Amino acid sequence: MSQSQTKSDPSSSVPAPVRVTLPDGSMKTFDAPVTARDVAESIGARLAKAAVGAKVDGELSDLSRVLDRDCEVAIVTEKTREGEADADALHLLRHSTAHVMAEAIQRVVPGALLVYGPPLDTGFYYDIAFPEDRPLREGDFEAIEREMAAIVKEDRAFTRYELDPADGVDKLKGEGSKYKLDNAERALAADPCAALSWYATGEPGKNWEDLCRGPHLPSTGRIGAFKIMSLASSYWHGDESSDRLTRVYGTAFFSKKDLDAHLTRLEEAKRRDHRVLGKQLQLFHIDDAVGSGLVLWTPRGSVVRKELQDWIGGELRKMGYTDVFCPHIGKLGLYKTSGHFPYYAESQFTPVMERDFLKRLGDEGCSCGELANMLESGEIEGYLLKPMNCPHHIKIYDSQPRSYRDLPIRLSEFGTVYRWEQSGELSGMTRVRSFTVDDAHLFCREDQIAEEVGGCLKLVKLAFETLGLTDFRVRVGLRDPDSDKYVGTAENWAKAESACREAAASLGAKVSEEAGEAAFYGPKIDFVVKDVIGREWQLGTVQVDYNLPERFDLSYTGADNAPHRPVMIHRAPFGSMERFIGVLIEHFAGAFPAWLAPEQVRVLPISEKTNEYAERVAAQLREAGVRTELDFGNERVQAKIKRASEMKVPYLAVVGPRDAEAGAVSVRRFGEERDLGSMPLDEFVTGVVREVETKGRETVSVR
Repeated sequence: MSQSQTKSDPSSSVPAPVRVTLPDGSMKTFDAPVTARDVAESIGARLAKAAVGAKVDGELSDLSRVLDRDCEVAIVTEKTREGEADADALHLLRHSTAHVMAEAIQRVVPGALLVYGPPLDTGFYYDIAFPEDRPLREGDFEAIEREMAAIVKEDRAFTRYELDPADGVDKLKGEGSKYKLDNAERALAADPCAALSWYATGEPGKNWEDLCRGPHLPSTGRIGAFKIMSLASSYWHGDESSDRLTRVYGTAFFSKKDLDAHLTRLEEAKRRDHRVLGKQLQLFHIDDAVGSGLVLWTPRGSVVRKELQDWIGGELRKMGYTDVFCPHIGKLGLYKTSGHFPYYAESQFTPVMERDFLKRLGDEGCSCGELANMLESGEIEGYLLKPMNCPHHIKIYDSQPRSYRDLPIRLSEFGTVYRWEQSGELSGMTRVRSFTVDDAHLFCREDQIAEEVGGCLKLVKLAFETLGLTDFRVRVGLRDPDSDKYVGTAENWAKAESACREAAASLGAKVSEEAGEAAFYGPKIDFVVKDVIGREWQLGTVQVDYNLPERFDLSYTGADNAPHRPVMIHRAPFGSMERFIGVLIEHFAGAFPAWLAPEQVRVLPISEKTNEYAERVAAQLREAGVRTELDFGNERVQAKIKRASEMKVPYLAVVGPRDAEAGAVSVRRFGEERDLGSMPLDEFVTGVVREVETKGRETVSVR
C-alpha cells in the first residue's frame, strides 16, 4: 500500500539512525525512526503547526508516516512559498473532505453503500449505491452539509491502521459491502502481499471508518470550507450493464474566501460558456446531421477565424515562412512511416480501404472478424484521414534536393486534421473531431536549432500578448525513460530536450518540466495560458524532432558535399483554431476587441428621417474597411442599443437630425455606461481604423 512502512532490520537490537534530507539540501539525523510530524517539529513550531502532510521520497503521505530509513522529506503546508494554494495540500484536503461527506451521507441516508471517492483538481466525488426506496436528492444537501460541519467541529483525527490480506478480506465480508470487497480484491490482485489499510475519523473501532489507501489531513478540524455541488449518474467500473450508482460531487478549500472565489469563478465560467455564447452570437453551429464534433463556421465566426489567420499569416511572411497546401487524406503507409499509425490508432478515424482491395478480400471470403483485425492492425491497402500535417510537409521537403544553403526551410499551413474523439469527450469547439491547426514545420541544421526555436517561441509570445493572454507559463514536456511509446535514439532525445530547455529558459517566464508529456517523436514546449477568471488552457506549442527526419530518411547536402540529416521543428502558436477561438470566446465573454469582432460598428438611426444619413455613415465606414451593419428597425433607439449590446458590437454610431446636420455621430462603446459623445464622422472612422490597425493599442476617443 502507498503508506506501508519498511521495517527495521530485526537482527539488530539498536535502531539504525535515520537521515532525512530536506528540500534545501540540509540533512537532519535522528537516532531512531520518527514520523513526518516529528521532522516538521524539529524544523520549527511554526512549520509543525502549518503542516498538513509530507512528501516522502516524492510520495504524498500523512504526517503520521513513520520514517525508518534514510529518505527525502518535504513538509506540505496550505500555501507554497509564493503564497499560492499548494496542490498537494488541496489533494489531502479534498480526499479528507470526501470521507467526511461520505460519513455525513450515511448518517442522513442509512443503508447507503460506499464505492469509491477520489479527489479531483477542483474538488472530489464519491460514488455511492443508495437504497431503491431512498435515493439521494439535492434537497438533502443542506442536511448533509450540517452533518459535515459537525464532524469538522469535532476535530477528529484521521487514524490509519492496516490488516494483513486475509484479516482485511474477512473484515470486509463481515461488513457486507460487495463494493469495498471488490476494491480490496483488485488491490490485492495488483500486489498480493500488500496490507489493506483503513482510515477512521477518530478511534478505530469506535468511529466511522473507510477502506482507503490515503493519505489524509491530520484531523477533520483542518478542513476549512466545503460545498456539495451536484449529483450525477455513474456505473460500477463504468460498465453500463452493471450497478447504477449516484456520484456526489463536492469541493473544498482551506478558507471560505477561497471557496467563495471558486464559486464565483464557476458562475463566471457559466456566463462565459462558449457553447452558449457561440449560439447567441451566431459564431458556430454543430449539427447532428453533419456529425458530432464537426464544427460549421457561420459567417460571423468565420470573420474571427479569418482575422486571426490573416494576422498571424502576415507575421509568418515577415519571418520567412512560405505557405503550402496539402490534401485531407493520405495513404496509410505514410502514417505508418511517421509512426502516427499505430501510436495513435485509437484516436484516429478508421482507415478507408481501396475498392479493388476490398473486392479482392470479398472474393477471397474474408470474414468480418478478419477484416476488423486487418483494420485495427493497418494491414490493408488504403487511406487515412490525416491525423497530423507533418508527414505531408515532410514529403514537400523531400520533393527536391536540398543544400545547407537552403536551410532553414519554413513551411506553414492552416491544415485541417481529424481525430476520433469519444462522444462523451466532445465539448463545443474545445474538443472536436475535425480541427484546423496553424501548423508549420521548419527543417534546419543542428547549428540553427537555437535561433529557430527562439523565433518560434517569440511568435507564440507575440500572439498571446496581442490577444491580452499575458498570464502564461511554459511547460517543457520530456520523455519518460521507462516508457516504450517513444521512437528514436537516446542521444537524439538528449539533444532535443537540451534545446527545448535552453529555449524555454530564454523566455523569462515560469518554466516547469514534466516527464512523459513529450510527443512520441520528440520533446515539446507548451504554453499554458491563464484566462481572465483564472482557468488554465494549454494552447501554443513548439517541438524539436530528430526522429521523423530519421524515419523518412531526409537529408541535405552539407558544405562538405556529403549528405546530412536535418532537424525538424513543429510549431503552432494557436494550436487548434477551434479550441483557440473557443477559449477566446470565454476569455472575452464574447466581447471581442474591435479588430477581431465580426461586426465592428452598428449604425443606429434615431428615426426614418435620418436613414439616408445613416446609410452614408455606413458607406464611409465600409469604404475604410470597417465591418459595419445598419439597424433600420422601427423600434425606439434604446431597443436598438439593447439588441446591439446583446450581440456585443464594439461600437454603436447613433445618428439623429443634429448629427446629420453636423456631419457627426454619437458614439457608444460596448461595456461602458456613458456615451463617448458626439464626434465628427471622419474622426470616428479614423479612430476605428486606427484601433483595428494597432490591435487595440489605440482606441477611439473624443477630444
